[in-house]
Amino acid sequence: MQNNSKNKWAKKAVRWMRNLFLFFLLSSVGAVIILKYMPVYITPLMLIRSVQNVVKGDSPGFYHEWVPLNDISRWLPLAVVASEDNLFMTHHGFDFNQIQKAIEENKTRKRARGASTISQQTAKNVFLWPGHSVIRKGLEIYFTFLIEVFWGKERIMEVYLNSIEMGKNIYGAQAVANKHFGRDAARLTKSQCALIAATLPNPRKFNSAAPSPYMLKRQRQIMSLMGKIAPVNFE
Repeated sequence: MQNNSKNKWAKKAVRWMRNLFLFFLLSSVGAVIILKYMPVYITPLMLIRSVQNVVKGDSPGFYHEWVPLNDISRWLPLAVVASEDNLFMTHHGFDFNQIQKAIEENKTRKRARGASTISQQTAKNVFLWPGHSVIRKGLEIYFTFLIEVFWGKERIMEVYLNSIEMGKNIYGAQAVANKHFGRDAARLTKSQCALIAATLPNPRKFNSAAPSPYMLKRQRQIMSLMGKIAPVNFE
C-alpha cells in the first residue's frame, strides 16, 4: 500500500511538472508572438524602478512613449549598433567571440564586463528582471532565441529603442529626445544619437542632457565607429 501511495504521488508530481512546463512554453511563445505586432508600453524594469522610487519617497512616474521605428532618427540604430553590438545585423542573438573575451577578461577584472547583444538586452528588458542569477540568464538565452526566430532584426531594434532605459525614469528614444533635447526622436541628429548611445552602459549615471568629459570622448568614439560600419538597413 505504501509503495502504491508513493507511486501515485510521483505520477502526480510528474504530471504537474509536465503541465507547468507546457504552460510556460505555450505562454512564453504566445507572448513573444503577440509582442511581434503589439507596442510594448511597459516592461518589468519600468515597474521595478517605479517601486524603487516609491520606497525612496519619490514619485513612481516615468517617461515613455512608443513610436514606430520609422519615427526614430536613422542615426540612432547605427549609434547603438556601433556602441553596443557591432555584429547585430549578422549574429543570431549571441556574439560568442565577445562572450569568450568577457570570460577571459573577467578573470582579472574587479567589475565584471558584460557581453550581452542588443537581442539579449531586448529579451531581458521586455520579459525579465535585472540580475545575474543562473535562472535569469538561462531565461534570457531562451527569450533571445525566441525573439530572433519570431521577431527578426527590425522588430528587435524597434522594441529595443522604445524600451531601453535612457536616463533616470526615461525609457525609449521618444522620451529621451523630448526630455533631453526638446525634440521628437525623428529629429535627433547624428551627434545626439551618439551621445545617447554613450549613456547606455549606465543611463542612470550618465546624462545625455549634461554630458561629462568622459561622455563627450565616448560620443566622438561612437561617431567614428558609425562611419566605419555598414548602415543599419532593414529593407
